[in-house]
Amino acid sequence: MEEATANKNREGWVWVVVCDKDDGGHYLGLYDEEKDIHFIPAFSSKEEASDCYLNLPRGKGKKYEVQAVHIEELNQDAEKGGFVVTLLDSDGKVLK
Repeated sequence: MEEATANKNREGWVWVVVCDKDDGGHYLGLYDEEKDIHFIPAFSSKEEASDCYLNLPRGKGKKYEVQAVHIEELNQDAEKGGFVVTLLDSDGKVLK
């Protein structure tokens, strides 16, 4: 599994939290009041995304799932929605 994760990362894949996938789905987006920015948290591995998942704010009654997405697709979708993509570590600290 780790090798598959590493391969996906090398090929431009990141891991994100997807909300309500069965209803069309959308990426979990957050707002940073201090920086006044809307962002989509992304992670370089599934393990980091899963570790941080419990610390991310989520809405009640919604289903969430960690999924891999290509960074180019994620950036395009984020831009359309007025978001930026932010790479986080497993503790939720900004990497990039």
